[in-house]
Amino acid sequence: MSIVAKIRDALFGSASAEIRDPTGIYVYVRCDRCGAPVRVRIDRVYDLQHDHETGEFVVHKEIMDGTCFALMQAHIRLSPRYAIISGEVTGGKLISWKEYNALAKRSATKA
Repeated sequence: MSIVAKIRDALFGSASAEIRDPTGIYVYVRCDRCGAPVRVRIDRVYDLQHDHETGEFVVHKEIMDGTCFALMQAHIRLSPRYAIISGEVTGGKLISWKEYNALAKRSATKA
């Protein structure tokens, strides 16, 4: 592996690892209708609303998967260190990166 590839993987993650993004937070959702996995980027600068009473962040995001084009609505609460405290997805379900990766690999082999 070249030095450039090693630096790229260290900064942004490799193809087999979760993406690293200095201004983004990634959450993963599975569509209730078709089961398709969706990676959603939350921008720390533009998407987060600060809850001044608790110090937490709140995000409301509309998500559309690329398979059945179902519209999902996510309401996610994050800690001051951007860890997910709670999340609710209408029309879908929050999943882990490992679940997303397995579902994405499975759907790629079907195609």
